[in-house]
Amino acid sequence: MAGRDALAGKRVVIFGFGRQGRALARWLPSVGAEVTVTDSRGAKELGLRRRDYPGLRFYIGGHPDDVLIGARCICVSAGVPLDLPVLQEAMERGIPLTNDAQLFLERCPAPVIGITGSAGKTTTSAMVANIVEAAGYKVWLGGNIGNPLIENLPKISAGDIVVMELSSFQLELMTLSPRVAALLNLTPNHLDRHGSFERYAAAKANILRHQRAADVAVLGWDDAGSKAFEQVVAGELSAFSRYEMVPDGAFMLGSRLLVAGSASYDANPHVVCEREDIPLRGDHNVLNALAACAITGSMGLAIDRPGVMPDVMRKAIRRFKAVEHRLETVRALAGVTWVNDSIATAPERLLAALASYDEPLVLLIGGADKDLPWEAALQYALRKARHIIVFGEDGDKQVASKVMPLLGKLRVDPNQVSRAQSLAEAVQQAAALAQSGDIVLLSPGGTSYDAYADFAERGEHFRQLVSQL
Repeated sequence: MAGRDALAGKRVVIFGFGRQGRALARWLPSVGAEVTVTDSRGAKELGLRRRDYPGLRFYIGGHPDDVLIGARCICVSAGVPLDLPVLQEAMERGIPLTNDAQLFLERCPAPVIGITGSAGKTTTSAMVANIVEAAGYKVWLGGNIGNPLIENLPKISAGDIVVMELSSFQLELMTLSPRVAALLNLTPNHLDRHGSFERYAAAKANILRHQRAADVAVLGWDDAGSKAFEQVVAGELSAFSRYEMVPDGAFMLGSRLLVAGSASYDANPHVVCEREDIPLRGDHNVLNALAACAITGSMGLAIDRPGVMPDVMRKAIRRFKAVEHRLETVRALAGVTWVNDSIATAPERLLAALASYDEPLVLLIGGADKDLPWEAALQYALRKARHIIVFGEDGDKQVASKVMPLLGKLRVDPNQVSRAQSLAEAVQQAAALAQSGDIVLLSPGGTSYDAYADFAERGEHFRQLVSQL
């Protein structure tokens, strides 16, 4: 019988009632914690039905002064900034701050593969889960992708394997690292939240910082930001590269993907597959596949299980399907292909999407800005796209307010760019402009928070709008 949980009988305050907060609100009472929830949004905006959470105390529409009274632990949801005065006060009082990912890692009986990066972490996590499952393991996939995992704890056994996507917001608070940890790449992102690239990088580094000598770190060798964290690695180092024959990990040789070192069970590199076997567009997805091979090949070093053989990797990669909202073909209509890349919430992701196509493009960009540089992405977009539609209301934090002056500075032909106030208007404009053979690409480069709850809601709305054409 499992012992009494460390949070049993303690008052725990959940800050933020989004996806992670709701999962905690269901799990914490099951281990005997006394739970209080606080969120700055109102009950209607949250869609809160208190009867679904019996016994919980709610402070909705703000954080009152007395919310910290008696609190022994505070769970901070990913969307809640740590510089909130009430959270600063909690830290001054010595009340520990944690989150669902930390609580899960502290209790998970199975080995965890953790994956983070500025781009590609969801696709890589899904591909890793598919490969590990093909190798015969029971796999739990979650974290920043889909299910927060904390509620699955009672179902997870020691013989399973967990694949956990981790964001900088989750890692910011964490004092544990997974036994297999991958930092895919590191480029400026979420600077509106973290304040500087250095703070953002420090948060990401927590996926490696607390590893032990028996653990494995996997780094992207072609990415200077990721490779720089070699000095943080405490255990075994594995890498992946399109350009270098890494001694331990995965790399490209001509058009082939190979695994080497611990990933191949001997000193010789082994062919996994041909590049054409990867059913996803773009060089960035080749890197995602290489990362997945490096991770699954070397996992046996850290978790006392056999690593995955190349033939298993090959089969899983060949049948892998694109994750929703990531270069997802929505519809072909009158010779025009409509593609949903709503996940592109930074200019860096937009660049990767643009590089994936040689066909004529009608490009839809917009949303909320994260204080990121746009000029390089715009210059590339102007070379690649036949027409660009910038959507969203103007405002200090909107992509439109940053992009439109830049377009003027770049002396763009006004016939190549148009403005739309909403995604719906942008789709209508694209439908009127697109010609047979074109691809209409939604790859916003900005977050969805100007008009949607998240990138998935924006992507779903795009699908709906396209289906109605």
